[in-house]
Amino acid sequence: MRRLYLVAALTWGLDIATKIWAVNNLSARNPVELLGSFFQLTLVRNPGAAFSFATGATIVFTFISFAAVIAILYYSTKITSLGWANTLGLVLGGVLGNLTDRLFRSPGFLKGEVIDWLELTHWPVFNLADSAIVVAAFLAIVLTIRNVGPVDVAK
Repeated sequence: MRRLYLVAALTWGLDIATKIWAVNNLSARNPVELLGSFFQLTLVRNPGAAFSFATGATIVFTFISFAAVIAILYYSTKITSLGWANTLGLVLGGVLGNLTDRLFRSPGFLKGEVIDWLELTHWPVFNLADSAIVVAAFLAIVLTIRNVGPVDVAK
């Protein structure tokens, strides 16, 4: 359980710090090329979900995020697997990172735009919170394939 919260706090903190840096140092009009056009840093304010899907439904995603946070916090005390603690910690930190934007960024409370700033060629711009959620999904698949449950039944 402590591992889950530690991973979540680190993920959330890094996401917030990098978004603050991105807002202060990047622009949508002048991307910073790190590996040519393959990998760039570009500031985007995303009012929707992944891939700018459902841009008019920000408040819906806000409440889905609240539900995810509540569910993870509720089940966190039951997790005994280190792998699942890491996985859920990444999800929790990622969800909290994007939820923080939706709560406190412009255009207003519960409707804020998520800051995205990492861009790969032929891929939508994303952030560290999005990356944490994707890595967590991959870990969940691996743990499931390896038949590792979130709770040790023997305990």
